[in-house]
Amino acid sequence: MLTVCVAVGEAFGAWLSGSLALLADAGHLVLDAAGVTLALVAARLAMRPSSGHRTFGLQRTEILAAAANAILLLALAGYVIVEGIHRTGDPPPVDGQLMLAVAVAGLLANGCALLLLHRGSRESLNVRGAYLEVLGDLFGSAATAVAAVVVVTVGWTRADAVASVAVGLLILPRAWHLFREATDVLLESTPRGIDLDDLREHLLTVSGVVDVHDLHAWTITSGVPVVSAHVVVDPADIDGTCGGSILDQLQHCLADHFGITHSTLQLEPLAHRDHEHHVHP
Repeated sequence: MLTVCVAVGEAFGAWLSGSLALLADAGHLVLDAAGVTLALVAARLAMRPSSGHRTFGLQRTEILAAAANAILLLALAGYVIVEGIHRTGDPPPVDGQLMLAVAVAGLLANGCALLLLHRGSRESLNVRGAYLEVLGDLFGSAATAVAAVVVVTVGWTRADAVASVAVGLLILPRAWHLFREATDVLLESTPRGIDLDDLREHLLTVSGVVDVHDLHAWTITSGVPVVSAHVVVDPADIDGTCGGSILDQLQHCLADHFGITHSTLQLEPLAHRDHEHHVHP
């Protein structure tokens, strides 16, 4: 609600003052509000239980929301940068005093929102996306306030266009980083911080394990890494009473060394590998 109110105020202030920087900040805030709404909806959907149709439930809606936020931010940044460059050549008149007052109000509001999101940004990719958006708003409001001071003190109205370009450039790297993180999850890339070679070596240290292949690691949603693997075990162990013990040791290894508590491990004798048509590393 706070973000929406500030966005409306900045949009109205941009209309009255003629400031592109304020308009850019207002547009960014509107996307922030949409992003926070998506984050809340995604968090609620992720809590729904799994079903036979969706075995992991709707946990990945968080990642879809983060990707949507990133795409909207990239589009906004592109527009603001292009329009800002255009205005540097033909700057319209700007009311610097009104521009400054609205920018300072936005700066204070963004500071409050940033404090509210700080803790959750460490635990959730979706909340991190909202946090980064508000952080960009904070810098954007600061840049707009500085530009307004320049307009008021020296009358250089191009400062408004320069500030709008600066806001766009602040948005771009954050949006691209968030987009890459979200697409990595959607493409089921190996989670950051997990080295598959290292993981394989750890599994091979378990007594009775001969080989590990078809090893895959991916992320369902923030904080939920998953591993699947075919584990070749000495026939004497898998046919006897040691199979359960080996499986327990493998899962303890994954949990203790890599923080992975959800795994699917297929124990198989060495001869079984000849029956597999497609074997991945």
